[in-house]
Amino acid sequence: MSDATPTPTATPERPQLPAQSPPVDPAETAVASDKAAGTGRLSWWRGDGGDGAKRNLGLIGVLAALIVVGAVTKPDLYGDPTWVWNNVLAILQLASVVGVVTVGMTFVIIGGGIDLSVGAIVALAGVWCTTVATQSYGAGGMIFTALVVGICVGLVNGVLISYGRLVPFIATLAMLVAARGLAASISNKQTQVSSSTFINDIAARKVLGIPILVYILGAVVVAGWVLLNRTTFGRRTIAVGGNPEAARLAGINVRRHTMLLYALSGLCCGIAAIMLTSQATSAQAAMANLYELDAIAAAIIGGTLLSGGRGTIVGSLLGVIIFATITNLFAINGLSIEAQNMVKGGIIVAAVLVQQFQFKSVTRLLARNRVTTAT
Repeated sequence: MSDATPTPTATPERPQLPAQSPPVDPAETAVASDKAAGTGRLSWWRGDGGDGAKRNLGLIGVLAALIVVGAVTKPDLYGDPTWVWNNVLAILQLASVVGVVTVGMTFVIIGGGIDLSVGAIVALAGVWCTTVATQSYGAGGMIFTALVVGICVGLVNGVLISYGRLVPFIATLAMLVAARGLAASISNKQTQVSSSTFINDIAARKVLGIPILVYILGAVVVAGWVLLNRTTFGRRTIAVGGNPEAARLAGINVRRHTMLLYALSGLCCGIAAIMLTSQATSAQAAMANLYELDAIAAAIIGGTLLSGGRGTIVGSLLGVIIFATITNLFAINGLSIEAQNMVKGGIIVAAVLVQQFQFKSVTRLLARNRVTTAT
């Protein structure tokens, strides 16, 4: 019997299979083939990159339609170039205060929150900066007080929401009631007259024929646009609103950022308080009533998603101007405020429905249908 060791049989090596490519979306294939063919059927207007431009152009179209309605209903007024220019300035001045508040509201909504207390913050800042003690420090003291009050109240909202884990709706609703009550207590439910000539002249003065309030609105809008689109703060805001957990895993301090968003909203309210006090040359606890609804509505009209993660400052500004134009149009035609509010409500509902109907989904559906038909 031999002790020969059995020879091990060689195991044949498995052939290396080529790496499989991930499944390709037929819609993407269709888009790629269109681009390769040079047809350009899916241009920037139909792509995702043009969503903001599409919404803004749509808002400009709505604004143009309102102007046409005004020209048809009041041809004698719209036929006068001087009246038209003065009316445009009146609309911009009417939109200035709400527009500043809307900039801050846009940041909050993009970040996944909501702020129902902006009107109350404006009232509280306006009342606080027109007390006798504050006015003794002059216009600088009044402006400083309004800004500090707005920022501090916004920080309280942010702390309650970020670290107190309160729902933004509940926290800001509670602040709405509390701030209005504090404003009424400070003013003793009386109207406080501003004695500062500098503050009162802000709404009355014009530079190159344009009211200073319009310049303030333009400055706030430009600053908000740069902050949202050209800074890390803006990119973090979009990330936090789109997916807070993913933003946290990416290293973003979600709580601190949310707190800063509400502080930014409070800062805008402080600026608006000075502007509104200048317009009325006084302040009271009932001022800026329902400004929160106007700001939210303007942001929604401008394409800001209530769920967060998307929005534009330019779109929100156009939303404010559209509502101001509607108010102006109803005023020159002698229509009631009740009818105006009904029209505003219908516009808000239509805007939300449009948000639900995503153009991106329709584009992909059409592309898939083309691929299916071709095969």
